[in-house]
Parts: sequence; structure tokens; C-alpha cells
Amino acid sequence: MSDFPSKICFFGCGNMGSAMLRGWLAAGMAPDIFHIVDPVAENLPAGVVVSRSAQDVQQQFDILLLGIKPQLLSSLAPQIAPLLAPGALVISILAGTTTQTLSDAFPTARIVRLMPNLAAAIGKSPLGVFAPKETALVKTDIAAWLAPLGAVIWIDDEAQMDAVTALAGSGPAFIYRVIDALTKGGEATGLPHAVAAQLAIKMTEGAAMLAATSPETPETLAARVTSPGGTTAAGLAVLDADNALDRLMTQTLRAARDRGAALAKGDGK
Repeated sequence: MSDFPSKICFFGCGNMGSAMLRGWLAAGMAPDIFHIVDPVAENLPAGVVVSRSAQDVQQQFDILLLGIKPQLLSSLAPQIAPLLAPGALVISILAGTTTQTLSDAFPTARIVRLMPNLAAAIGKSPLGVFAPKETALVKTDIAAWLAPLGAVIWIDDEAQMDAVTALAGSGPAFIYRVIDALTKGGEATGLPHAVAAQLAIKMTEGAAMLAATSPETPETLAARVTSPGGTTAAGLAVLDADNALDRLMTQTLRAARDRGAALAKGDGK
């Protein structure tokens, strides 16, 4: 990609940052584009530049990806600020941390909020992005830079970002739990564990791919699988009783959304 930045600093490179890094490298970006500042990050790809503290970095950056824990922002901001060139773009993946909070920490920077998930490593992440008006001029560039990591989805209302985090960021863990539950259910109905696990994973993969590529809604696709009085109808009768599945997912996402906002305020670890 000819217009990809020539240098990006990652301040903090945990699981999510590492997934983004690997996604960009898989798309052909040169490793030395990326300068990682992280005291403990391990198993980083060969060729990336690594500093264990901000004091070891002797340059400034036009783009900095902020990947620390939200509750550490206030204490680490004085270390981060000297790394920013005038007018630098700070791309924050911090759950619950508003653009106002980020602007207060980095007054001369332009701010973008981003919520990816671990599938960025394979170019399959939803990428919820919010950019305030003053950053709007670089939206096209941002979308181009992020495109190798997945589907860029612009969020117009920043107040929705906590819900984006719950659904897009935390959501994979919920799906993995569903796959695990399907595997256990398969075992309970008579399948060997290995067979149940393989069936659950491959079924989920195929269903997700069809949902992603079909013009029909998931509700319509479910109806297509269901014959009146058949096996699918019997199973759906359990999931649909008292809207059990809908209520469970709503409660799950609300809990994740509210926790993200609390962490950014320092309420909890």
C-alpha cells in the first residue's frame, strides 16, 4: 500500500495491538514501519523496532496507536506526550476512554477512537471507528490504513462506542463460549468430544460466512433451515422460549458495555 504511513508507534502492544500488528504485517507492510514501546511485550514479530520505555525513544511520531489499559492513561500520558510530533494523530483502542479525555491528555494531537478485535490478525475484524470533526479530514486515509485489518465501520455518535466495544471487541469471546457450549451439548447428546468440537467449529464457520455473504438476514436464514415440526424447530423452541437467548445476549452486552465505561474511570482493575 503506497500511502501507508512510513512510521507508526505502538504505545502498549498487548493482545489487541499485537493482532493489529500481525494483520498489517500479513498484508505486506514492512516490519520496520512499526516502533513498539512496551516494557513487557513478548514474541513480537521479527524486524519491528522495540523500546522498553518511552525514555529510550529518540524521535517523535506523526501517528501513535495507544494500546495501554484505560486506567493507566493519566499516569502514562506524561511519558507519551513527548513522543508525539506537532499535530500527531493518536489512534486509541482504549475501552471507555472518550475523545475529550484523550484530548485533555494530548492537547495538540488529533484523536481517533478505534475498536477492533483479535480477528484483525487475519484481516477479519470489524473496526468500529469514531473521529471527531477536527479529525474528519483524515477519515479517508484512516479507512485506507485500517482496511487490511477488516471492515471499517464509522460510528457517528461517540456515545455508542461503549456498545461497539461490547459487541465488536468483546463479542468474539462470547461466540467462543457458544462454540464451547455447542461442543459440550454435542457430547451430552452422544458424540465424542473431538467430533463434537470439530462439528461445532466448522458449523459456526460456515454459518458465519453464509451470513456475511448472503443478502438475506440471519432471521431469514434461520427460517430457511427450519422445517415445521422438524429437528431445528424443536431446538429453536428452547432458544426462543421467553426470548431467553435475546435476553441473555442483551444482558451480556450491557454488562460488557458498562464495565468498559467503569474501567476508563478507574473503577476497578
